[in-house]
Amino acid sequence: MSRQNRKKNKDLSKKIAEERIQRLFELAQTNQEIHPERAQRYITLARLISMRYNVRLDREQKRSVCKHCYAYLVPGRNCRIRIKNGFVLTTCFECGKQRRIPYHRNDDKIQNE
Repeated sequence: MSRQNRKKNKDLSKKIAEERIQRLFELAQTNQEIHPERAQRYITLARLISMRYNVRLDREQKRSVCKHCYAYLVPGRNCRIRIKNGFVLTTCFECGKQRRIPYHRNDDKIQNE
């Protein structure tokens, strides 16, 4: 197999992996209310696919998964989101861990306009 064909196959497999991950997150979102254990399984499968094909999760996907217990987070149902001291604080109700994401308002842009 030539080097060019391997590159095309790798690109194609990464694209398919991204589509599968996106679909699994959509399924997790729709099934979270009725079947939370099924949503948990979808997230586990999406993580395994991303690790196998070396595909990164996008920002929304990363923020909707607990880094400690890998639970699919739905605000108000199994997590709490607060803005505190310049951070977005997400607390998982499954494991109790907190995630702090820096939050900066761009006041300079408002003043320059």
